[in-house]
Amino acid sequence: MTLKEHLRKNIVLAVPVMIGQLGHIMVNVADSMMVGRVGVVPLAAATFAGAIYTLLLLFGLGVSYAITPLVAAENPENKSRLMQFLQDGFIMNLVLGIILSIVGFSISYLMDYFGQEPEVAEQAKSYLRIMSASIVLVMVFQNFRQYAEGLSDTVSPMIVSIIGNLLNIVLNWVLIFGHFGFEPMGLFGAGLATFIARVPMVFLMIWMVRAKIKGFNWHFDWMGVKRMLKIGIPSGMQYIFEVGAFGGAGIMIGWISAEAQAAHNIALNLSAVSYMAATGIAAAASVRIGNQLGLKDKINLRMAGFTCLAMSAAFMAFMGVLFILLRFNLPLFYTTNEEVAATAAVLLIFGAAFQISDGLQAVGLGVLRGLRDVRIPTAVTFLAFWIIALPLGYGLAFPLGLGVNGIWIALSVGLTVAAVFHIWRFNRLTRRLNF
Repeated sequence: MTLKEHLRKNIVLAVPVMIGQLGHIMVNVADSMMVGRVGVVPLAAATFAGAIYTLLLLFGLGVSYAITPLVAAENPENKSRLMQFLQDGFIMNLVLGIILSIVGFSISYLMDYFGQEPEVAEQAKSYLRIMSASIVLVMVFQNFRQYAEGLSDTVSPMIVSIIGNLLNIVLNWVLIFGHFGFEPMGLFGAGLATFIARVPMVFLMIWMVRAKIKGFNWHFDWMGVKRMLKIGIPSGMQYIFEVGAFGGAGIMIGWISAEAQAAHNIALNLSAVSYMAATGIAAAASVRIGNQLGLKDKINLRMAGFTCLAMSAAFMAFMGVLFILLRFNLPLFYTTNEEVAATAAVLLIFGAAFQISDGLQAVGLGVLRGLRDVRIPTAVTFLAFWIIALPLGYGLAFPLGLGVNGIWIALSVGLTVAAVFHIWRFNRLTRRLNF
């Protein structure tokens, strides 16, 4: 395949996945934008609870990604084998979704012990509970989504995600502010809207891929589930380490002030939009690598991986420029508080600076996942964020007095370390492939 053909195939696969990935994060973006109109405290509470919820959700998403490279590398004519992947993934995702929901609900009773302002902690409790309950729905949705994407059907999940997000926005407007006879529910209304919107998403996703799931017979191969977990748990831990570091940064920023935390939420929300788009390219990269691995085509495998990395760098550079140019305008979609908006504008400059590193490390994990190489990249992710970024952030923010800016500088360092390693490792492993 030529470079042009690789880029075309990457784009065809990646764009729908990017839009679908944005569906997950746009729920939080819509909640934050609309709740920010209610006040600073609800926005800070959304940040606080959202950090915990996002950590749990992305761990679940990471585990579910194990389905895609296995399906992508399988012979499309082997229908029974493909159906077994779907069935094993169903039980894995359902049980994991229930566990994550219970964990989130349990953490909600500990919100008073994180050093946040009392009003922020109180509002965060009910929001975290309803959002945690929706994780079960997300995980069932993910099972059918990842199976479809492994078969290179990225359009169906995209359509469902768009419909779900539009429904969430309408329900937010009704429940947060109180319309059509409903009492204004504020932040809890945002969480309830998300839960309600995710119910039809599950059934619509199943209906969209109904032709691809004929023969589903509820038979589970526990060895197959174990095989998925060997790939999925390290992938989920990669998100735990990265997103957990950003969550930990949010908690540290909460020690500064509710205004600083709200500004962090705005900048992080915007950065998360571009990041989730990059994970869409990463998901497409896993499919491309899995396909070429199944075909034992080393040359095209390497070209598929490096063109995905190049796409990510170009896209994230573009997003970085947008953040700089629109840094004074974008925060105004979230808040009318001048102090919060001004702080968020500064943080967007730091966010722009780490866009390329963020995209490359995300897609780096994707290409390595396609090779089923997950353990060492997970260890590196832990090192980059928990051994380097968070301690450095604390030192810059408090002893050196840089505040919230120091924490964002440290996060940039962690992302760059991870990106450099993942690209180096992909190059090294693929050069040594012998088919």
